[in-house]
Amino acid sequence: MGTECHGITFNDTVNSPLFPDVWAEIAPRIAGLPLIAHNKSFDEPCLKKCHEVYDIPYPNYTFYCTLQASRRYFPRLENHQLHTVSAHVGYILDNHHHALADAEACAEIALKLQML
Repeated sequence: MGTECHGITFNDTVNSPLFPDVWAEIAPRIAGLPLIAHNKSFDEPCLKKCHEVYDIPYPNYTFYCTLQASRRYFPRLENHQLHTVSAHVGYILDNHHHALADAEACAEIALKLQML
């Protein structure tokens, strides 16, 4: 299969666990905590849709958005893409669109902006 999303191909995920299995492990670790995304308007609906597809109750997390915050705090940046904003706060995002690398960059931005 030749389709990909953000560099992730079918072969990258074909043997991966399904969302309900992963979520069963993650949910207890984040219970009661806010979530942070660099583009909340994309990530939050995706997470809600995964819950809906697998008929898992969605706990209505508080979501913070580093994209919105970066537009407010750094209005003169050439753009507000994750790699641009992370570089601006001193974090070099070497593996953009890799889930862990993107999450670390987002966390670094949130910490620098004292969002929590």
